[in-house]
Amino acid sequence: QVQLVESGGGLVQAGGSLRLSCAASGRTFMYVMGWFRQTPGKEREFVATISWGGDNTYYADSVKGRFTISRDNAKNTHYLQMNSLKPEDTAVYYCAARPRFPSGTYTRGPEYNYWGQGTQVTVSS
Repeated sequence: QVQLVESGGGLVQAGGSLRLSCAASGRTFMYVMGWFRQTPGKEREFVATISWGGDNTYYADSVKGRFTISRDNAKNTHYLQMNSLKPEDTAVYYCAARPRFPSGTYTRGPEYNYWGQGTQVTVSS
């Protein structure tokens, strides 16, 4: 069983930065990790994903060039560095994990087995 706990959310002005962390219990170094976000009344939206080795990443077009996903397997933690934040980035952000097999790029929520409780990010204009 894998448990995920997000931290690092908060209130920031447009153009600012935040770094989200997702600490995992259990050994997740063989897991693909991802970040999603959700606003009220909307479906959960894919943000970014990183392979188990950290060498492959993939981003939603809306965050490409502004957000960076990374992981530290020794610490069982992965991160989402968010720069140049916009008001439309306001959402609850969730981290997620799934086994690495079968190999692939996973961008859909149902493809992930484990989820954190979410952390609120609010970007003011």
